[in-house]
Amino acid sequence: MTTTSAVAQVDRAHDTYPGLDTMRAVGAFGVLGTHTAFWAGFYPSGLLGAMTARLDVGVAIFFVLSGFLLGRPFLVAMSDGRSAPKSGRYLWKRFLRIMPLYVVTVVLALAVLPDNRGADWLVWLRTVTLTQIYPGGELVAGITHMWSLCVEVAFYLALPLLMWLLRRTTGRHGWNVKSVLMALAVASVAGWVWIAVVSPRVEGAALWPPAFAAWFAAGLALAAVTTELTRPSGRRFPALVSLARQPGVCWTMAAAFFALAATPLGGPVLLVQATPGEAVTKNVLYTAVAVLVMLPSILGRQADSSYDNLLALRPLRHLGAISYGIFCLHLLIIHAVTDWLDLPLYQGHGLTLLSVTVVAAIVTAEIAYRVIERPAMRLRGVGQAPAVTATPTASTTSH
Repeated sequence: MTTTSAVAQVDRAHDTYPGLDTMRAVGAFGVLGTHTAFWAGFYPSGLLGAMTARLDVGVAIFFVLSGFLLGRPFLVAMSDGRSAPKSGRYLWKRFLRIMPLYVVTVVLALAVLPDNRGADWLVWLRTVTLTQIYPGGELVAGITHMWSLCVEVAFYLALPLLMWLLRRTTGRHGWNVKSVLMALAVASVAGWVWIAVVSPRVEGAALWPPAFAAWFAAGLALAAVTTELTRPSGRRFPALVSLARQPGVCWTMAAAFFALAATPLGGPVLLVQATPGEAVTKNVLYTAVAVLVMLPSILGRQADSSYDNLLALRPLRHLGAISYGIFCLHLLIIHAVTDWLDLPLYQGHGLTLLSVTVVAAIVTAEIAYRVIERPAMRLRGVGQAPAVTATPTASTTSH
């Protein structure tokens, strides 16, 4: 392999998507918004309650993003007939990205919140190791939303094996995007079967990773499509690309699917178990919403596009950079704000709670980013040989 071709392959595997930084912020504020609405008691309040309850679609956005950003280097390597990225380097980067701030958040929640006084060593161990969603674990106050991080981390750990299996099952005769997409479709259906059949019968199974297979598979499918589009003789997917280049249409369709999810089709808005049909419908609709809002930033990028330029604005992308801190810390901040302002639980004051929480979350996340996250990420190269580098052909998100 010549140096020029090696550099080109690095560019393909690490192409950049600036709009996805902003989409990460959208996901984080969606999660913050739905939790604020819950604390304010909005959920039973008709249309307002239904719409704010469904802001948890932010989790689907996170999972689709992870599938796309993390799966793409593996799929590019597969399409080029090269070895997969090294698992050790990949997992070390994931550890540095997730664990330092997560551990700080866990310590704050378990040590400071009165609701967690008396938590024994096993609760601490299960929580720190992100195994609290599995049998024997429990979600503790201030970090109940970390169930989704447990699922994310399970996906991180499984991804190298999943990509190996995908290569073995679909790549025996070389790269075939159709086979890859079919395998991912099967994975999505398997996830929906899990939701309909296993989740109602096994306690806690609704929060286990298989229940969210469709969201990760959707991100991987987008990664497979972009991989194919960069191949000189690859499929062009004209209908999908045409849709992606119409962000207004994508967002309108996403809004329609979101509105459907807010109807009884998507199940109850309170903490009541949905029927299997409702749970599957909600999962499918959330998949559609997450894919549609990200599609313009992945497949629809155009030179001098007002939409692309808007999402690439530095302040918006910076919110994406600190979005992990917003996600981790916002529930602790809601606890603090309600105590500080003496806001009774479920008694309204939603606008006050939301505005104060948003400001405090941004400030706190900025501090965490500078003091914890950025220093940790500087350790990414520890013990690793220098990688082939290249000048990026476009600005993009880092994950």
